[in-house]
Amino acid sequence: MATNLVEELRWRGMVHDMMPGTEEQLTKEMTTAYIGFDPTSDSLHIGSLVPIILLVHLYKAGHRPIALVGGATGMIGDPSGKSDERNLLDEATLAKNVAGIRGVLSRYLDFNASTENAPMLVNNYDWMKDFSFIEFARDVGKRITVNYMMSKDSVKKRLSADSGVGMSFTEFTYQLIQGYDFYHLHKEYGCMLQMGGSDQWGNITTGTELVRRMNVDSEGEEPAKAFALTCPLITKADGSKFGKSEGGNVWLDADKTSPYKFYQFWLNTSDEDAEKYIKIFTFLDKAAIDNLIAEHKEAPHMRLLQKRLAEEVTTFVHSKEEYENAVKASQILFGGGADDLKQLNEKTFLDVFEGVPQAEVSKSEIEAGLDIIGALAVNTGFLKSNGEARRALKENSISVNKEKVKEDYQITVNDLINNKFVLLQRGKKNYFLIRVV
Repeated sequence: MATNLVEELRWRGMVHDMMPGTEEQLTKEMTTAYIGFDPTSDSLHIGSLVPIILLVHLYKAGHRPIALVGGATGMIGDPSGKSDERNLLDEATLAKNVAGIRGVLSRYLDFNASTENAPMLVNNYDWMKDFSFIEFARDVGKRITVNYMMSKDSVKKRLSADSGVGMSFTEFTYQLIQGYDFYHLHKEYGCMLQMGGSDQWGNITTGTELVRRMNVDSEGEEPAKAFALTCPLITKADGSKFGKSEGGNVWLDADKTSPYKFYQFWLNTSDEDAEKYIKIFTFLDKAAIDNLIAEHKEAPHMRLLQKRLAEEVTTFVHSKEEYENAVKASQILFGGGADDLKQLNEKTFLDVFEGVPQAEVSKSEIEAGLDIIGALAVNTGFLKSNGEARRALKENSISVNKEKVKEDYQITVNDLINNKFVLLQRGKKNYFLIRVV
């Protein structure tokens, strides 16, 4: 193969566990490998970026990636890393979630490619929906012992006396169904490797075991080869959970997390995290990353690592254009005028000025011309009195849409941003938003 995939993942800090023989298999020939995505939502958040990037690395190294959306396993719930039973989804919600995830994955992997190692997208509901319980118990269940299943950490933790929660039979069967996915993909597409997060090691190794045992039992041949590779779960240096911002999850869909907020998430990472994340979440080569880290250490206040990290990830997940818009929006707080503000779409504008106090003013008042003193005091309550408004104007500390104004200024429809907002400002950091209704 042109690239040693394991070597590439290793220096990036993306290898946690690996079954013996995995690296040899990947260096020997084009290998088909898969990663499963759980349809618990109709989108994916940045926790799922690591498996997506793993599949992209796999493809770039000349191997064939399969992205599996768990339409069947999503009906059951994976106990790995969970302390209690998950709520089961109804079929309509599940179908919506599967379609949403398919849409997200299609942005990073071209499932219509014509190359020999073209990525594939599959849904395990397609082969599980017609499987009867008796067939599954007879053909799959007898291959793996309860003792083997009980030895998995995900099961042991839930069954431990101190948890007091226990585990339903439904969730107990999860690893068998995931294991059968591996067997099915092995049989249909010659898939030899399953990858995932380190919390999936137990489920993945059950799959490798099932591939071996199903092949021996059904065909009387040598055990089939199946391999496993997991990457570490991403953590933050301060111990807080990765992928969460003040507003909750950071999503890969612009309608759930705007490109501006997405960009800000990466821009605000600590030096220690940025040094780790730039290896995991970008495709920059080792020399480029080493140079960036060295440059950053010489002038940490310039935040070169964070800026490049935010640029690479925002461009990968959204687009170059969205990245440039996010940069422009960020700069508006430190400069920029009315023209820059008016170029922002409404969502980005509100994201930039999130939490800024607001007051409503009628459209008719703006059309008639709203004097600046009224706009600052009696009409909005931004400043306490007309007297305070006049003093602030005399001090030249008042701006409308980032541009200084005098006492005789009138706010008109020409000042409207997105046809509904006017941004008032006193000094450098004291903002107020007029919403025109």
